[in-house]
Amino acid sequence: MSRPTLLVPRGPEAATVREASRRTATLVATVTWLLGAGTVVSALLPPIRGRMRVLTELVPLLGADTATAVAAALGVLLCYLAGGLRRRKRRAWLTAVAVTLLVAIAHLAKGLDVEEALASLAVLGLLVATRREFQAEGDPTSRWLVVRRFVQLAAIGTGLGLLMLQVYGDHVVGRPSLGMQLRHVLLGLVGVRGPLRFSGDRAADLVSAVLLAFGLLTAFSTAYLVLRAAEPVALLSGTDEQRLRELLARHGGRDSLGYFALRRDKSVVFSASGKAAVAYRVVHGVLLASGDPIGDPEAWPGAIAETLELARRHAWVPATIGCGELGATVWARHGLDAYELGDEAVLDLDTFSQAGRPMRGVRQAVSRIERAGFTAAVRRTGEIPPAELSELVSVAAAWRGGTVERGFSMALSRIGDPADPDCVVVTAHQDGTLRGLLHFVPWGEDGLSLDLMRRDRTADNGLNEFLVVSLADAGPALGVRRLSLNFAVLRSALERGERIGAGPIARAWRSVLVAASRWWQIETLYRFNAKFQPTWEPRFLCFPSARELPRIAVAALEAEAFLVRPRPLRGWLGRR
Repeated sequence: MSRPTLLVPRGPEAATVREASRRTATLVATVTWLLGAGTVVSALLPPIRGRMRVLTELVPLLGADTATAVAAALGVLLCYLAGGLRRRKRRAWLTAVAVTLLVAIAHLAKGLDVEEALASLAVLGLLVATRREFQAEGDPTSRWLVVRRFVQLAAIGTGLGLLMLQVYGDHVVGRPSLGMQLRHVLLGLVGVRGPLRFSGDRAADLVSAVLLAFGLLTAFSTAYLVLRAAEPVALLSGTDEQRLRELLARHGGRDSLGYFALRRDKSVVFSASGKAAVAYRVVHGVLLASGDPIGDPEAWPGAIAETLELARRHAWVPATIGCGELGATVWARHGLDAYELGDEAVLDLDTFSQAGRPMRGVRQAVSRIERAGFTAAVRRTGEIPPAELSELVSVAAAWRGGTVERGFSMALSRIGDPADPDCVVVTAHQDGTLRGLLHFVPWGEDGLSLDLMRRDRTADNGLNEFLVVSLADAGPALGVRRLSLNFAVLRSALERGERIGAGPIARAWRSVLVAASRWWQIETLYRFNAKFQPTWEPRFLCFPSARELPRIAVAALEAEAFLVRPRPLRGWLGRR
Protein backbone atom coordinates (compact mmCIF):
# COMPACT_ATOMS: atom_id res chain seq x y z
CA MET A 1 0.00 0.00 0.00
CA SER A 2 1.43 3.37 -1.00
CA ARG A 3 2.07 5.98 1.64
CA PRO A 4 -0.42 8.89 1.74
CA THR A 5 0.70 12.06 0.02
CA LEU A 6 1.16 14.92 2.45
CA LEU A 7 -0.65 18.06 1.43
CA VAL A 8 1.43 20.43 3.54
CA PRO A 9 5.01 21.53 2.88
CA ARG A 10 7.63 19.80 4.96
CA GLY A 11 11.21 20.50 5.91
CA PRO A 12 13.14 23.75 6.46
CA GLU A 13 12.52 25.04 2.93
CA ALA A 14 8.75 24.77 3.36
CA ALA A 15 9.00 26.45 6.77
CA THR A 16 10.95 29.30 5.19
CA VAL A 17 8.28 29.73 2.53
CA ARG A 18 5.49 29.82 5.15
CA GLU A 19 7.40 32.31 7.29
CA ALA A 20 8.02 34.58 4.28
CA SER A 21 4.34 34.45 3.35
CA ARG A 22 3.33 35.31 6.91
CA ARG A 23 5.72 38.26 7.02
CA THR A 24 4.49 39.57 3.69
CA ALA A 25 0.87 39.40 4.81
CA THR A 26 1.77 41.12 8.09
CA LEU A 27 3.60 43.90 6.24
CA VAL A 28 0.69 44.50 3.86
CA ALA A 29 -1.78 44.47 6.76
CA THR A 30 0.30 46.99 8.72
CA VAL A 31 0.64 49.35 5.77
CA THR A 32 -3.09 49.08 5.06
CA TRP A 33 -3.92 49.85 8.69
CA LEU A 34 -1.65 52.89 8.64
CA LEU A 35 -3.34 54.13 5.47
CA GLY A 36 -6.76 53.67 7.09
CA ALA A 37 -5.76 55.49 10.26
CA GLY A 38 -4.13 58.29 8.26
CA THR A 39 -7.24 58.63 6.12
CA VAL A 40 -9.44 59.06 9.20
CA VAL A 41 -7.10 61.70 10.62
CA SER A 42 -6.97 63.52 7.29
CA ALA A 43 -10.78 63.55 7.06
CA LEU A 44 -11.14 65.03 10.54
CA LEU A 45 -8.61 67.83 10.03
CA PRO A 46 -9.65 71.08 8.30
CA PRO A 47 -8.65 71.19 4.61
CA ILE A 48 -5.94 73.46 3.19
CA ARG A 49 -7.66 76.69 2.20
CA GLY A 50 -5.71 77.30 -1.00
CA ARG A 51 -6.52 73.88 -2.34
CA MET A 52 -10.15 74.23 -1.33
CA ARG A 53 -10.50 77.41 -3.41
CA VAL A 54 -9.22 75.52 -6.43
CA LEU A 55 -11.43 72.54 -5.65
CA THR A 56 -14.63 74.55 -5.27
CA GLU A 57 -14.23 75.70 -8.87
CA LEU A 58 -14.46 72.05 -9.92
CA VAL A 59 -16.58 70.42 -7.22
CA PRO A 60 -19.34 72.03 -5.11
CA LEU A 61 -18.81 72.18 -1.35
CA LEU A 62 -21.52 69.58 -0.81
CA GLY A 63 -19.54 67.15 -2.93
CA ALA A 64 -16.35 67.87 -0.98
CA ASP A 65 -18.18 67.31 2.31
CA THR A 66 -19.57 64.03 1.04
CA ALA A 67 -16.09 62.95 -0.08
CA THR A 68 -14.73 63.80 3.37
CA ALA A 69 -17.41 61.69 5.02
CA VAL A 70 -16.79 58.81 2.65
CA ALA A 71 -13.03 59.00 3.25
CA ALA A 72 -13.48 58.84 7.03
CA ALA A 73 -15.77 55.81 6.80
CA LEU A 74 -13.51 54.04 4.31
CA GLY A 75 -10.49 54.71 6.53
CA VAL A 76 -12.15 52.84 9.39
CA LEU A 77 -13.06 50.04 6.98
CA LEU A 78 -9.41 49.72 5.92
CA CYS A 79 -8.39 49.35 9.55
CA TYR A 80 -10.86 46.48 9.87
CA LEU A 81 -9.70 44.86 6.66
CA ALA A 82 -6.12 44.88 7.91
CA GLY A 83 -7.05 42.08 10.32
CA GLY A 84 -8.27 39.91 7.46
CA LEU A 85 -5.19 40.73 5.40
CA ARG A 86 -2.94 39.62 8.24
CA ARG A 87 -4.68 36.24 8.08
CA ARG A 88 -4.29 36.19 4.26
CA LYS A 89 -8.05 36.23 3.58
CA ARG A 90 -8.89 36.48 -0.11
CA ARG A 91 -12.17 38.28 0.51
CA ALA A 92 -10.40 40.89 2.64
CA TRP A 93 -7.86 41.44 -0.15
CA LEU A 94 -10.53 41.95 -2.80
CA THR A 95 -12.38 44.42 -0.61
CA ALA A 96 -9.17 46.25 0.34
CA VAL A 97 -8.27 46.74 -3.34
CA ALA A 98 -11.63 48.35 -4.09
CA VAL A 99 -11.65 50.44 -0.90
CA THR A 100 -8.09 51.69 -1.43
CA LEU A 101 -8.96 52.89 -4.92
CA LEU A 102 -12.03 54.70 -3.56
CA VAL A 103 -9.92 56.24 -0.81
CA ALA A 104 -7.52 57.69 -3.38
CA ILE A 105 -10.44 59.27 -5.25
CA ALA A 106 -11.98 60.55 -2.01
CA HIS A 107 -8.73 62.26 -0.99
CA LEU A 108 -8.71 64.20 -4.23
CA ALA A 109 -12.41 65.04 -4.03
CA LYS A 110 -12.39 66.24 -0.41
CA GLY A 111 -9.52 68.73 -0.64
CA LEU A 112 -7.10 67.93 -3.45
CA ASP A 113 -5.00 65.97 -0.97
CA VAL A 114 -2.53 64.75 -3.57
CA GLU A 115 -0.06 63.33 -1.07
CA GLU A 116 -2.70 61.12 0.58
CA ALA A 117 -4.00 60.04 -2.84
CA LEU A 118 -0.51 59.02 -3.96
CA ALA A 119 0.00 57.10 -0.71
CA SER A 120 -3.29 55.29 -1.35
CA LEU A 121 -2.21 54.37 -4.87
CA ALA A 122 1.11 53.11 -3.51
CA VAL A 123 -0.74 50.84 -1.09
CA LEU A 124 -2.97 49.73 -3.94
CA GLY A 125 0.13 48.80 -5.92
CA LEU A 126 1.47 46.83 -2.95
CA LEU A 127 -1.83 44.96 -2.67
CA VAL A 128 -1.80 44.05 -6.34
CA ALA A 129 1.86 43.02 -6.28
CA THR A 130 1.30 40.63 -3.36
CA ARG A 131 -2.03 39.23 -4.54
CA ARG A 132 -0.75 35.65 -4.56
CA GLU A 133 -0.25 35.74 -0.79
CA PHE A 134 -3.98 36.20 -0.10
CA GLN A 135 -5.74 32.94 -0.95
CA ALA A 136 -7.35 31.95 2.36
CA GLU A 137 -11.09 31.30 2.35
CA GLY A 138 -13.53 33.09 4.63
CA ASP A 139 -14.46 32.00 8.12
CA PRO A 140 -17.90 30.77 9.19
CA THR A 141 -20.16 33.60 10.30
CA SER A 142 -22.04 33.77 13.59
CA ARG A 143 -24.52 35.99 15.35
CA TRP A 144 -21.75 36.93 17.77
CA LEU A 145 -19.77 38.43 14.88
CA VAL A 146 -22.81 40.49 13.82
CA VAL A 147 -23.27 41.95 17.31
CA ARG A 148 -19.56 42.56 17.76
CA ARG A 149 -19.19 44.40 14.45
CA PHE A 150 -22.28 46.52 15.14
CA VAL A 151 -21.08 47.53 18.61
CA GLN A 152 -17.54 48.23 17.40
CA LEU A 153 -18.57 50.36 14.43
CA ALA A 154 -21.18 52.25 16.44
CA ALA A 155 -18.61 52.96 19.16
CA ILE A 156 -16.02 54.14 16.64
CA GLY A 157 -18.56 56.35 14.92
CA THR A 158 -19.62 57.87 18.23
CA GLY A 159 -16.04 58.47 19.32
CA LEU A 160 -15.03 60.10 16.04
CA GLY A 161 -18.18 62.21 16.06
CA LEU A 162 -17.32 63.58 19.50
CA LEU A 163 -13.77 64.18 18.29
CA MET A 164 -15.05 66.16 15.30
CA LEU A 165 -17.10 68.37 17.59
CA GLN A 166 -13.88 69.19 19.45
CA VAL A 167 -11.97 69.86 16.22
CA TYR A 168 -14.73 72.19 14.97
CA GLY A 169 -15.52 73.51 18.45
CA ASP A 170 -14.99 77.12 17.35
CA HIS A 171 -17.96 76.76 14.99
CA VAL A 172 -20.34 75.38 17.64
CA VAL A 173 -22.75 77.95 19.08
CA GLY A 174 -22.56 78.16 22.86
CA ARG A 175 -20.92 75.67 25.19
CA PRO A 176 -22.98 72.48 24.99
CA SER A 177 -22.54 69.81 27.63
CA LEU A 178 -21.06 66.40 26.89
CA GLY A 179 -24.56 64.94 27.05
CA MET A 180 -25.78 67.37 24.40
CA GLN A 181 -22.80 66.53 22.20
CA LEU A 182 -23.39 62.81 22.61
CA ARG A 183 -27.06 63.23 21.72
CA HIS A 184 -26.12 65.22 18.62
CA VAL A 185 -23.69 62.49 17.51
CA LEU A 186 -26.13 59.63 18.10
CA LEU A 187 -28.89 61.41 16.20
CA GLY A 188 -26.44 62.22 13.40
CA LEU A 189 -25.55 58.54 13.01
CA VAL A 190 -29.17 57.81 12.05
CA GLY A 191 -29.48 60.86 9.79
CA VAL A 192 -31.40 63.14 12.17
CA ARG A 193 -30.29 66.73 12.83
CA GLY A 194 -29.13 67.10 16.42
CA PRO A 195 -29.64 69.89 18.98
CA LEU A 196 -26.30 71.66 18.37
CA ARG A 197 -26.09 74.73 16.15
CA PHE A 198 -23.06 75.89 14.15
CA SER A 199 -21.95 79.37 13.16
CA GLY A 200 -21.28 78.26 9.59
CA ASP A 201 -23.02 75.92 7.16
CA ARG A 202 -19.73 74.33 6.12
CA ALA A 203 -18.99 72.91 9.58
CA ALA A 204 -22.59 71.81 10.13
CA ASP A 205 -22.78 70.04 6.76
CA LEU A 206 -19.41 68.37 7.22
CA VAL A 207 -20.21 67.01 10.68
CA SER A 208 -23.62 65.79 9.53
CA ALA A 209 -22.13 64.11 6.45
CA VAL A 210 -19.44 62.28 8.41
CA LEU A 211 -21.90 61.07 11.06
CA LEU A 212 -24.34 59.88 8.43
CA ALA A 213 -21.53 58.07 6.58
CA PHE A 214 -20.57 56.18 9.73
CA GLY A 215 -24.21 55.37 10.43
CA LEU A 216 -24.62 53.97 6.92
CA LEU A 217 -21.36 52.01 7.21
CA THR A 218 -22.58 50.47 10.46
CA ALA A 219 -26.00 49.66 9.01
CA PHE A 220 -24.69 48.20 5.75
CA SER A 221 -22.00 46.13 7.46
CA THR A 222 -24.52 44.72 9.95
CA ALA A 223 -27.08 43.99 7.23
CA TYR A 224 -24.43 42.25 5.11
CA LEU A 225 -23.41 39.95 7.97
CA VAL A 226 -27.04 39.20 8.85
CA LEU A 227 -28.14 38.45 5.29
CA ARG A 228 -24.93 36.70 4.22
CA ALA A 229 -25.39 33.00 3.60
CA ALA A 230 -24.20 31.18 6.70
CA GLU A 231 -21.26 28.87 6.19
CA PRO A 232 -21.20 25.53 8.01
CA VAL A 233 -20.43 25.73 11.71
CA ALA A 234 -19.10 22.87 13.80
CA LEU A 235 -21.68 20.14 13.38
CA LEU A 236 -21.23 16.37 13.22
CA SER A 237 -23.50 15.01 10.50
CA GLY A 238 -25.20 11.65 10.82
CA THR A 239 -23.02 10.19 8.09
CA ASP A 240 -19.79 11.42 9.70
CA GLU A 241 -20.93 10.11 13.08
CA GLN A 242 -21.58 6.67 11.63
CA ARG A 243 -18.14 6.63 9.97
CA LEU A 244 -16.52 7.64 13.25
CA ARG A 245 -18.35 4.87 15.11
CA GLU A 246 -17.07 2.33 12.59
CA LEU A 247 -13.50 3.56 13.14
CA LEU A 248 -13.98 3.46 16.92
CA ALA A 249 -15.31 -0.09 16.71
CA ARG A 250 -12.02 -1.16 15.11
CA HIS A 251 -9.52 1.15 16.81
CA GLY A 252 -11.33 2.74 19.77
CA GLY A 253 -9.15 1.00 22.33
CA ARG A 254 -6.09 3.06 21.39
CA ASP A 255 -7.20 6.37 22.92
CA SER A 256 -9.36 6.90 25.98
CA LEU A 257 -10.59 10.18 24.46
CA GLY A 258 -11.62 8.66 21.15
CA TYR A 259 -15.34 8.44 21.97
CA PHE A 260 -15.47 12.16 22.69
CA ALA A 261 -14.98 12.76 18.96
CA LEU A 262 -18.70 11.94 18.74
CA ARG A 263 -19.65 15.29 20.29
CA ARG A 264 -22.12 16.81 17.86
CA ASP A 265 -20.65 20.29 18.08
CA LYS A 266 -17.46 19.12 16.38
CA SER A 267 -16.58 18.79 12.73
CA VAL A 268 -14.43 16.02 11.32
CA VAL A 269 -11.81 15.61 8.60
CA PHE A 270 -11.16 12.15 7.15
CA SER A 271 -8.03 10.93 5.48
CA ALA A 272 -8.23 10.22 1.75
CA SER A 273 -8.43 6.50 2.53
CA GLY A 274 -11.20 7.01 5.10
CA LYS A 275 -9.23 4.95 7.63
CA ALA A 276 -8.51 7.83 10.01
CA ALA A 277 -10.12 11.11 11.03
CA VAL A 278 -9.46 14.25 13.07
CA ALA A 279 -12.29 15.84 15.08
CA TYR A 280 -12.05 19.60 15.52
CA ARG A 281 -13.82 22.90 16.12
CA VAL A 282 -12.82 26.37 14.93
CA VAL A 283 -12.69 28.97 17.72
CA HIS A 284 -11.39 32.51 17.08
CA GLY A 285 -9.51 31.47 13.98
CA VAL A 286 -7.94 28.42 15.65
CA LEU A 287 -8.63 24.97 14.26
CA LEU A 288 -8.66 23.12 17.57
CA ALA A 289 -8.44 19.34 17.32
CA SER A 290 -8.89 17.11 20.34
CA GLY A 291 -7.24 13.87 21.35
CA ASP A 292 -5.43 11.56 18.97
CA PRO A 293 -6.74 11.05 15.45
CA ILE A 294 -9.40 8.35 15.24
CA GLY A 295 -8.65 5.16 13.33
CA ASP A 296 -5.65 3.23 12.11
CA PRO A 297 -2.38 4.89 13.21
CA GLU A 298 -0.87 4.12 9.82
CA ALA A 299 -3.51 6.41 8.29
CA TRP A 300 -3.06 9.20 10.85
CA PRO A 301 -0.57 11.12 8.66
CA GLY A 302 -3.19 11.31 5.89
CA ALA A 303 -5.87 12.66 8.26
CA ILE A 304 -3.45 15.17 9.79
CA ALA A 305 -2.33 16.29 6.34
CA GLU A 306 -5.93 16.89 5.29
CA THR A 307 -6.53 18.83 8.51
CA LEU A 308 -3.50 21.04 7.98
CA GLU A 309 -4.53 21.65 4.38
CA LEU A 310 -7.98 22.75 5.59
CA ALA A 311 -6.32 25.10 8.10
CA ARG A 312 -4.04 26.47 5.37
CA ARG A 313 -6.96 27.19 3.01
CA HIS A 314 -8.74 29.22 5.68
CA ALA A 315 -5.60 30.66 7.31
CA TRP A 316 -6.64 29.06 10.60
CA VAL A 317 -4.04 28.30 13.26
CA PRO A 318 -3.88 24.50 13.67
CA ALA A 319 -3.58 23.12 17.20
CA THR A 320 -4.54 19.98 19.03
CA ILE A 321 -5.28 19.62 22.72
CA GLY A 322 -5.11 16.47 24.81
CA CYS A 323 -3.37 14.17 22.33
CA GLY A 324 -1.32 11.23 23.57
CA GLU A 325 2.38 10.65 23.09
CA LEU A 326 1.96 8.81 19.77
CA GLY A 327 -0.43 11.45 18.45
CA ALA A 328 1.92 14.26 19.50
CA THR A 329 4.78 12.48 17.71
CA VAL A 330 2.83 12.30 14.45
CA TRP A 331 1.70 15.93 14.70
CA ALA A 332 5.33 16.92 15.37
CA ARG A 333 6.40 15.18 12.16
CA HIS A 334 4.03 17.54 10.35
CA GLY A 335 5.70 20.64 11.73
CA LEU A 336 3.94 21.29 15.06
CA ASP A 337 5.66 21.62 18.42
CA ALA A 338 4.42 19.66 21.43
CA TYR A 339 4.15 20.67 25.08
CA GLU A 340 3.14 18.35 27.91
CA LEU A 341 -0.13 19.79 29.12
CA GLY A 342 -0.77 17.38 31.97
CA ASP A 343 -1.51 13.76 32.78
CA GLU A 344 -4.48 11.47 32.54
CA ALA A 345 -5.12 9.16 35.50
CA VAL A 346 -5.67 5.55 34.39
CA LEU A 347 -6.64 2.67 36.69
CA ASP A 348 -5.73 -0.91 35.79
CA LEU A 349 -8.59 -2.86 37.37
CA ASP A 350 -6.63 -6.13 37.22
CA THR A 351 -4.22 -4.75 39.81
CA PHE A 352 -6.38 -2.11 41.53
CA SER A 353 -6.88 -2.68 45.24
CA GLN A 354 -7.89 -0.69 48.28
CA ALA A 355 -5.30 -2.44 50.40
CA GLY A 356 -2.17 -0.71 51.63
CA ARG A 357 -1.34 2.54 53.38
CA PRO A 358 -1.42 4.70 50.20
CA MET A 359 -5.12 3.80 49.74
CA ARG A 360 -6.03 4.55 53.34
CA GLY A 361 -7.82 7.80 52.47
CA VAL A 362 -9.96 6.08 49.86
CA ARG A 363 -10.88 3.24 52.25
CA GLN A 364 -11.92 5.70 54.93
CA ALA A 365 -14.03 7.74 52.49
CA VAL A 366 -15.79 4.64 51.18
CA SER A 367 -16.45 3.28 54.68
CA ARG A 368 -17.90 6.60 55.80
CA ILE A 369 -20.30 6.70 52.84
CA GLU A 370 -21.37 3.09 53.36
CA ARG A 371 -22.09 3.73 57.04
CA ALA A 372 -24.26 6.68 56.01
CA GLY A 373 -26.54 4.27 54.15
CA PHE A 374 -25.44 4.86 50.55
CA THR A 375 -25.78 2.16 47.90
CA ALA A 376 -24.40 2.12 44.37
CA ALA A 377 -25.70 0.83 41.05
CA VAL A 378 -23.53 0.30 37.97
CA ARG A 379 -25.38 -0.08 34.65
CA ARG A 380 -25.03 0.47 30.93
CA THR A 381 -27.35 3.27 29.82
CA GLY A 382 -29.05 0.88 27.41
CA GLU A 383 -30.16 -1.19 30.42
CA ILE A 384 -31.76 1.68 32.34
CA PRO A 385 -35.55 2.10 31.90
CA PRO A 386 -36.36 5.26 29.86
CA ALA A 387 -38.31 6.88 32.69
CA GLU A 388 -35.45 6.44 35.16
CA LEU A 389 -32.90 7.57 32.61
CA SER A 390 -34.90 10.72 31.96
CA GLU A 391 -34.98 11.39 35.70
CA LEU A 392 -31.21 10.94 35.92
CA VAL A 393 -30.68 13.46 33.15
CA SER A 394 -33.00 15.99 34.80
CA VAL A 395 -31.42 15.62 38.23
CA ALA A 396 -27.91 15.88 36.79
CA ALA A 397 -28.88 19.10 35.02
CA ALA A 398 -30.38 20.48 38.22
CA TRP A 399 -27.19 19.71 40.15
CA ARG A 400 -25.17 21.56 37.52
CA GLY A 401 -27.37 24.61 38.04
CA GLY A 402 -26.95 27.64 35.82
CA THR A 403 -23.27 27.11 35.09
CA VAL A 404 -22.15 26.34 31.56
CA GLU A 405 -21.38 22.71 30.70
CA ARG A 406 -17.61 22.46 30.64
CA GLY A 407 -15.64 20.26 28.33
CA PHE A 408 -14.59 19.85 24.74
CA SER A 409 -11.70 17.44 24.45
CA MET A 410 -12.74 15.19 27.34
CA ALA A 411 -16.52 15.47 27.56
CA LEU A 412 -19.41 14.06 25.51
CA SER A 413 -21.92 16.72 26.63
CA ARG A 414 -24.91 14.38 26.67
CA ILE A 415 -26.36 11.57 28.79
CA GLY A 416 -28.87 8.92 27.86
CA ASP A 417 -28.79 9.38 24.09
CA PRO A 418 -30.13 6.26 22.33
CA ALA A 419 -26.99 6.28 20.17
CA ASP A 420 -24.83 5.67 23.29
CA PRO A 421 -26.19 2.47 24.86
CA ASP A 422 -22.73 1.25 25.92
CA CYS A 423 -22.04 4.23 28.16
CA VAL A 424 -22.01 3.43 31.87
CA VAL A 425 -23.79 5.31 34.64
CA VAL A 426 -22.78 4.79 38.27
CA THR A 427 -25.41 6.10 40.67
CA ALA A 428 -25.47 6.54 44.45
CA HIS A 429 -28.72 6.44 46.43
CA GLN A 430 -29.40 7.18 50.07
CA ASP A 431 -32.73 6.03 51.44
CA GLY A 432 -34.02 5.72 47.88
CA THR A 433 -32.94 9.26 46.91
CA LEU A 434 -30.42 9.87 44.13
CA ARG A 435 -27.40 11.69 45.61
CA GLY A 436 -24.70 11.42 42.93
CA LEU A 437 -23.68 9.90 39.60
CA LEU A 438 -20.73 9.34 37.33
CA HIS A 439 -21.04 8.94 33.57
CA PHE A 440 -18.43 7.01 31.57
CA VAL A 441 -18.06 6.53 27.82
CA PRO A 442 -16.61 3.42 26.15
CA TRP A 443 -12.87 3.11 25.67
CA GLY A 444 -12.60 0.26 23.23
CA GLU A 445 -14.00 -3.09 24.30
CA ASP A 446 -12.54 -3.26 27.81
CA GLY A 447 -12.24 0.31 29.03
CA LEU A 448 -14.25 3.27 30.24
CA SER A 449 -13.40 6.97 30.22
CA LEU A 450 -14.91 9.41 32.72
CA ASP A 451 -17.25 11.92 31.12
CA LEU A 452 -18.79 13.79 34.05
CA MET A 453 -19.18 13.77 37.83
CA ARG A 454 -22.35 15.11 39.42
CA ARG A 455 -23.51 15.05 43.01
CA ASP A 456 -25.96 16.60 45.39
CA ARG A 457 -24.01 19.36 47.10
CA THR A 458 -25.50 18.36 50.46
CA ALA A 459 -24.20 14.79 50.16
CA ASP A 460 -21.41 13.57 52.42
CA ASN A 461 -17.77 14.03 51.40
CA GLY A 462 -16.24 10.93 49.84
CA LEU A 463 -19.21 10.20 47.58
CA ASN A 464 -17.16 10.37 44.36
CA GLU A 465 -14.52 8.03 45.82
CA PHE A 466 -17.33 5.62 46.71
CA LEU A 467 -18.67 5.72 43.15
CA VAL A 468 -15.25 5.11 41.57
CA VAL A 469 -14.55 2.16 43.86
CA SER A 470 -18.03 0.75 43.17
CA LEU A 471 -17.33 0.84 39.45
CA ALA A 472 -13.89 -0.74 39.94
CA ASP A 473 -15.54 -3.59 41.90
CA ALA A 474 -18.19 -4.08 39.20
CA GLY A 475 -15.68 -3.82 36.36
CA PRO A 476 -15.07 -7.54 35.79
CA ALA A 477 -18.80 -8.22 35.41
CA LEU A 478 -18.97 -5.51 32.75
CA GLY A 479 -15.87 -6.72 30.96
CA VAL A 480 -14.03 -3.54 31.97
CA ARG A 481 -10.33 -3.69 32.78
CA ARG A 482 -9.29 -0.01 32.41
CA LEU A 483 -10.70 3.20 33.83
CA SER A 484 -9.66 6.67 32.68
CA LEU A 485 -10.39 9.25 35.36
CA ASN A 486 -9.95 13.02 35.38
CA PHE A 487 -7.23 14.87 33.51
CA ALA A 488 -4.74 16.61 35.82
CA VAL A 489 -3.48 19.81 34.19
CA LEU A 490 0.26 20.39 34.71
CA ARG A 491 0.39 17.57 37.26
CA SER A 492 4.17 17.26 37.12
CA ALA A 493 4.57 20.96 37.95
CA LEU A 494 2.36 20.58 41.02
CA GLU A 495 4.23 17.46 42.09
CA ARG A 496 7.70 18.97 41.64
CA GLY A 497 6.75 22.17 43.42
CA GLU A 498 5.70 20.39 46.62
CA ARG A 499 8.76 18.18 46.92
CA ILE A 500 11.34 18.84 49.60
CA GLY A 501 14.21 20.79 48.09
CA ALA A 502 12.17 22.18 45.21
CA GLY A 503 13.74 25.30 43.70
CA PRO A 504 12.20 28.78 43.88
CA ILE A 505 10.94 28.64 40.29
CA ALA A 506 9.20 25.29 40.84
CA ARG A 507 7.63 26.54 44.08
CA ALA A 508 6.52 29.80 42.46
CA TRP A 509 4.97 27.97 39.51
CA ARG A 510 3.12 25.65 41.88
CA SER A 511 1.83 28.67 43.82
CA VAL A 512 0.44 30.14 40.60
CA LEU A 513 -1.34 26.86 39.81
CA VAL A 514 -2.74 26.61 43.33
CA ALA A 515 -4.06 30.16 43.08
CA ALA A 516 -5.65 29.38 39.69
CA SER A 517 -7.32 26.34 41.31
CA ARG A 518 -9.73 28.69 43.05
CA TRP A 519 -11.50 29.01 39.70
CA TRP A 520 -10.42 26.00 37.65
CA GLN A 521 -9.93 23.12 40.16
CA ILE A 522 -6.42 22.33 38.92
CA GLU A 523 -5.09 21.14 42.27
CA THR A 524 -8.40 19.62 43.36
CA LEU A 525 -8.58 17.23 40.39
CA TYR A 526 -4.93 16.29 40.82
CA ARG A 527 -5.47 15.45 44.50
CA PHE A 528 -8.61 13.44 43.73
CA ASN A 529 -6.89 11.41 41.01
CA ALA A 530 -3.77 10.80 43.08
CA LYS A 531 -5.82 9.10 45.83
CA PHE A 532 -6.32 6.05 43.61
CA GLN A 533 -2.60 5.55 42.87
CA PRO A 534 -3.18 5.61 39.11
CA THR A 535 -0.83 5.26 36.19
CA TRP A 536 -0.20 8.72 34.77
CA GLU A 537 -0.43 8.99 30.99
CA PRO A 538 0.90 12.28 29.56
CA ARG A 539 -1.27 14.43 27.32
CA PHE A 540 0.08 17.11 25.02
CA LEU A 541 -0.76 20.42 23.41
CA CYS A 542 0.51 20.69 19.81
CA PHE A 543 0.92 24.10 18.20
CA PRO A 544 2.71 25.60 15.16
CA SER A 545 4.76 28.29 16.90
CA ALA A 546 5.16 29.96 20.29
CA ARG A 547 3.80 33.27 18.97
CA GLU A 548 0.41 31.61 18.45
CA LEU A 549 0.18 30.22 21.99
CA PRO A 550 -1.82 33.13 23.50
CA ARG A 551 -4.40 32.85 20.74
CA ILE A 552 -4.54 29.06 21.07
CA ALA A 553 -4.88 29.33 24.85
CA VAL A 554 -7.87 31.67 24.58
CA ALA A 555 -9.50 29.40 21.99
CA ALA A 556 -8.94 26.31 24.14
CA LEU A 557 -10.27 27.99 27.29
CA GLU A 558 -13.41 29.07 25.47
CA ALA A 559 -13.89 25.65 23.87
CA GLU A 560 -13.59 24.02 27.29
CA ALA A 561 -15.98 26.69 28.70
CA PHE A 562 -13.45 28.09 31.17
CA LEU A 563 -13.94 31.44 29.44
CA VAL A 564 -17.65 32.11 29.07
CA ARG A 565 -19.49 34.90 27.30
CA PRO A 566 -21.71 37.13 29.46
CA ARG A 567 -24.89 35.38 30.53
CA PRO A 568 -27.32 37.99 29.05
CA LEU A 569 -25.82 37.33 25.59
CA ARG A 570 -25.18 33.59 25.95
CA GLY A 571 -28.58 32.30 24.98
CA TRP A 572 -29.05 34.62 21.99
CA LEU A 573 -25.52 34.34 20.65
CA GLY A 574 -25.20 30.63 21.10
CA ARG A 575 -21.86 28.81 21.06
CA ARG A 576 -19.62 28.05 18.14
